Amino acid sequence: MRNNKEEIMDFESLGVSAPILRALREQSYEKPTPIQKQAIPAALGGRDILGLAQTGTGKTAAFSVPTIQLLAQNRQHGPKRKIRALILTPTRELAIQIHQSFADYGRYMGLKSTVVFGGVGQTPQVQALRSGVDILVATPGRLMDLVKQGYIKLDHVEIFILDEADRMLDMGFIHDIKKIIKMLPQEKQSLLFSATMPKEIDNIVKNVLKNPLTIEVAPVSSTIDTVQQSLYYVDKGQKINLLVDIFKKEIRGSVLVFTRTKHGADKVVKELTKHKISAQAIHGNKSQTARQGALENFKNRETLVLVATDIASRGIDIDELEYVVNYDLPEVAETYVHRIGRTGRAGKSGRAISFCSYQEKPLMKEIIKLIQKDVEVKENIDYPMEDFTEKTSKRKPQGARPASKESKPASKESRPASKEAKTASKESKPARSNYRPKSQEKKNLNRNRPRTKRG
Repeated sequence: MRNNKEEIMDFESLGVSAPILRALREQSYEKPTPIQKQAIPAALGGRDILGLAQTGTGKTAAFSVPTIQLLAQNRQHGPKRKIRALILTPTRELAIQIHQSFADYGRYMGLKSTVVFGGVGQTPQVQALRSGVDILVATPGRLMDLVKQGYIKLDHVEIFILDEADRMLDMGFIHDIKKIIKMLPQEKQSLLFSATMPKEIDNIVKNVLKNPLTIEVAPVSSTIDTVQQSLYYVDKGQKINLLVDIFKKEIRGSVLVFTRTKHGADKVVKELTKHKISAQAIHGNKSQTARQGALENFKNRETLVLVATDIASRGIDIDELEYVVNYDLPEVAETYVHRIGRTGRAGKSGRAISFCSYQEKPLMKEIIKLIQKDVEVKENIDYPMEDFTEKTSKRKPQGARPASKESKPASKESRPASKEAKTASKESKPARSNYRPKSQEKKNLNRNRPRTKRG
């Protein structure tokens, strides 16, 4: 009982109301994280907030708890409820995760929330909106679609939250975000959270936030001290054999494996399954039902291994994840920090294992430079590095975050090509005036061939 009382007093000292304290206690929340200690009182006081925080710092509760408490001070009732809080997030998985947090923390506050995202039919989402909601969690593409169809109006928004702003930029949502911001009332409270601050995000901060409180917790270059990092040098073709060996010899617990491509994720799952290691993949080519099913199986420990691409992994929030494996090193060094930050949470220890081929050595060099820590190199006797061929394709510089197919918003989240672009593509096709069928070319060749006399 003593520990529970101390936990409540910790959050109570931040000004959190009794019903929310009760909900936090039921979620086994311990003392507030650093970002929660700073953000919750400031947000309750009406301040705009700029939160520079990476994955695993507790930022979801940092914005959801004060939002719930502020809206509950003036409750609405019935289907005529107006959307008073809008939370924008880049991916379906993260949107679902945030919506669940609002439901968990606000269960005793009498507020209604819903979530909208692409990749699934919109009918259930529209029905939820028609019943009236106070809090809307959304991905930009689906939000824009529903606004255009007249199902969503944003002119009563009192609190606007932009989460994972830098990832929004990576996924090409920056123009949608600007359009959405123009739909919001001038007078509102705004909170923006981002791991990094690219120029485009800095411009949004200047235009949207008014005299914000800047909170910087665990900068992007820092890796969590509770994560033990190790590195294996191994040829690309031998990575799967090394992974299977590590599973058999040392891994005991749930594992999140990162691959660079969707095809690579499926291939790893196929090989692990051959060795009777339960694994499922989560990426953009999977249906929403399949992705959620794989995620639930992983959380419930029915599946030992979840293989994911970086974009699809946003929103994976598991407190007791023992291992993260970088099967492929990320093209952007900061992504390494995001990846390994998914283990070693809540004071628990975790392990991050990375595979590095000769061609990936420049990527590892950039990671070491960013985190400013040496990573322990493990001996690899069974699968020593033998392929020392140079990488032929030129890689884009670090600053220009490469856009992969995975980073394109799924289904309706993506925007159609413009008429100008379609016209340009037609114009770029070669003219057909010089085109001749192969049969005609053969006739011409026979016609011009010199005739020889038969002996």
